[in-house]
Formats: sequence, structure tokens, C-alpha cells
Amino acid sequence: MKNKLIVTGLLTALTASLCCITPVLTLIAGTSGIASTFSWIEPFRPYLIGLTILVLGFAWYQKLKPRKEIDCECETDEKPKFIQSKTFLGIVTAFAIIMMAFPYYSGIFYPNTEKQIVIVDKSDLKTTEFKISGMTCSSCEEHVNHEVNKLNGIINSKASYENGNAIIEFDRTKSNETEIEKAINSTGYKVTDKKDN
Repeated sequence: MKNKLIVTGLLTALTASLCCITPVLTLIAGTSGIASTFSWIEPFRPYLIGLTILVLGFAWYQKLKPRKEIDCECETDEKPKFIQSKTFLGIVTAFAIIMMAFPYYSGIFYPNTEKQIVIVDKSDLKTTEFKISGMTCSSCEEHVNHEVNKLNGIINSKASYENGNAIIEFDRTKSNETEIEKAINSTGYKVTDKKDN
């Protein structure tokens, strides 16, 4: 039973973070178009985190509760298997915590996209707000910003999953809204509307 609890805790932690891990994995794999595949899990994330905490808490309770001693002359000082040890449960618990906290540190996995910006004429600057569907966490924001910043002429890219948008400042002589929309759509999230600011 204890092994089933550990596996269940591990699976719920992974599932809770799947929507946030996918953008990073797709960046590493070079297949950014499938980044939004697991965004449907986001509304269930708090419940999955709660279930993970409950399951692992119960597993720790089972592991640490005092055992009833039975008077027996037989030798039972057998060392438990590693998978049944407190060390293994500790490793699983630490891994679960790291996975559940993933959205808060996912930005470290994206390369720095700062670049030299040379602006010839301020009248060539344009700021456009792109409404985007499918973003669910800061990892999604980082993914959109990363793809947009690959384009020439991007001055500033600020995506927000909370607002469901990205505000992009760019040099219209080097880039345009169509290229930016294509870059955003390549992440798997979809531009639903755009307006000039």
C-alpha cells in the first residue's frame, strides 16, 4: 500500500505541473508548436496539488507511525528495500515539491534573448497588444517572449497569462504584426485579436 501511495503522489505532482513543464520541454526539443497541449490541466492544478499533499502526507504518516510490537522470538531486523525506505519517500517528496513549484522558476530554462537594439527613427516604433488564448502560467509567458524576441526589430515583449495578452514594441521597418503573430502562434498558443496601443 505504501508503494502505491508514493507512486500516486509522484503521478499527481507530475500531472499538476504538466501544463507548465510542457513549454520548457518543447523549447528543449525544438517542437514549440505543442507547448499548449496540456493547458487544459491548469484549472485542475490546485486540486492535483492538494491531492499530492494529501497522498504524500498519508504516506509519511504510515511510514512514521509507531508500530505495535508483537512478542516474537523470531528475527525481524530485516532491512527494508530501498523503495520502501524513508530515504526513497523523502526523495519522492522533494521531487514532488520541485515539480509543483515549477511555474515559479521556469524562467531560468529560457535563454537570455537580450540583443543590441539600434533605432534609426522613433516614428518607426510601434506597440501592439496581441490577445492570446491558451497561456496558463509564467512558463507560457516565457515561451511567447522567447519566440517573439527571436525576430529582428523587437524592442520589448511582455506576455501576461493573467491578462491573456502580449504587448510587443517593435521597429516596423524590421518586423511587422504578421510576423509577430506567426511567432506567437508557433508556440501553440493562438492570437485571437490585436490592437495598436
